Amino acid sequence: MLRTLINTAFSAGLFTAISFTALSVNADSHGHNHGHSHDRLSNIIDARSDEASARDQYRHPEETLRLFGIEEGMTVIDSLPGSWYGDILVPLIGPTGKYIGVRYGEWFFKARFGDDYKSQWEGAQSFLTEWPESARDYGDINNPPETEAYFFPGLPQSLNGTVDAWLLIRSLHHTNRFDPQYLDQTAADAFRVLKSGGIVGIVQHRAPENADEDWANGNNGYLKQSRVIDAFKNAGFILENASEINANRKDQPEVGDMVWRLPPSTTDNPATMAIGESDRMTLKFSKP
Repeated sequence: MLRTLINTAFSAGLFTAISFTALSVNADSHGHNHGHSHDRLSNIIDARSDEASARDQYRHPEETLRLFGIEEGMTVIDSLPGSWYGDILVPLIGPTGKYIGVRYGEWFFKARFGDDYKSQWEGAQSFLTEWPESARDYGDINNPPETEAYFFPGLPQSLNGTVDAWLLIRSLHHTNRFDPQYLDQTAADAFRVLKSGGIVGIVQHRAPENADEDWANGNNGYLKQSRVIDAFKNAGFILENASEINANRKDQPEVGDMVWRLPPSTTDNPATMAIGESDRMTLKFSKP
């Protein structure tokens, strides 16, 4: 269905280039499309299933991708990639672009599984060969972008200066929870592989700034916005925008709360369902 809608739109000349005027730091709106006409990105967003679009009220994919400036022909890294964002990114990037999926490296398996990590790590290796094939089906289009897969941090030197954007969407907490060095290394990786002018786009569960440091280290899913900003600034990035498009002030986590108490992880608790998905920072960094 999605392939038919997108191909029809191409034939009718409905898809135009995406334009985005950068927003000032801490200034944003929750209005749909931010006043943009119904363009290529809008058509891709609207062509998804009702099940996928049900999450848009919390995740705002159209506004988020406009903020990050993701366009056709780009080389984009997607951390912990899946079909929910992949179904948008693959047709958006198109056949002239490259879609790179990355997952946590061996360090994660050692930290999480201890002495028994090796079997888990060996099983994870299939990601390198299987994900690039499966990702070509995201978005259900005839001509998907080239796809590649790696583990991070520690991306290959061959990617240096070749990437237009790295999206870290709800994926940074694990890089900080076991050892903060992995968040710092991820920021350094991003600076190395991005082109000059390249973008890091972050959406991350947000802890209150006055929260207990041990609770807000990522182990419960939440990180302080200041911690994330400092890591990427220290790596050499410029903070272009700190947006509130994915904020949810109903989520006021306290010590003892885990982000997985909320949907979509939990769907049978009326109290947490009333909160909705987590409060999230949305940060756009650029490489000078």
